[in-house]
Amino acid sequence: MALEWNALLRDQVDWLWAYQWRPRLDGLTDEQYFWEPAPGAWSVRPRAEATSAMAAGTGDLVIDFEFPAPEPPPVTTIAWRLGHIVVGVLAMRVAGHFGGPPVDYGSHRYASTAQEAVAQLDEAYAAWTAGVRGLGEAGLAEPCGPSEGPFAEEPMATLVLHINRELLHHGAEIALLMDLYDARSG
Repeated sequence: MALEWNALLRDQVDWLWAYQWRPRLDGLTDEQYFWEPAPGAWSVRPRAEATSAMAAGTGDLVIDFEFPAPEPPPVTTIAWRLGHIVVGVLAMRVAGHFGGPPVDYGSHRYASTAQEAVAQLDEAYAAWTAGVRGLGEAGLAEPCGPSEGPFAEEPMATLVLHINRELLHHGAEIALLMDLYDARSG
């Protein structure tokens, strides 16, 4: 039996998206989105209130950022995690591999509401999954190319697996932050 690897890789993350993670974001409030679970948390915030040396973004809001990240890295808000997923996990890869518009942490306009952030996430996820679908089977074996730096010679399947891991673990982190937010009031 021949395996259809492209479909299997997409199905791995699509199931999580459709049945676990994405439904939990319905009803995400602005208060949850910006809630800082620990002192010194990184977030998306007004430029004048940035708490990191390399805060980045266009528009009124920036995402806290430093490279290399401090040790230990700061706790992050749901807003920060969604910004990271939209820009660093999905949109930059869509730009680098599937003809999407150029974007990076400095050129992105970060969402000022939870609803806007979820809409950005939906758009980035749809673009990524459409791009992966378009690779077909043969495209998964092609090298990632220069946009992936030291991983340029790795097959695209390696990148797809990496993005799946990123979506799985960041989705779980956001779900946990939502649970902790809800648990604050008993």
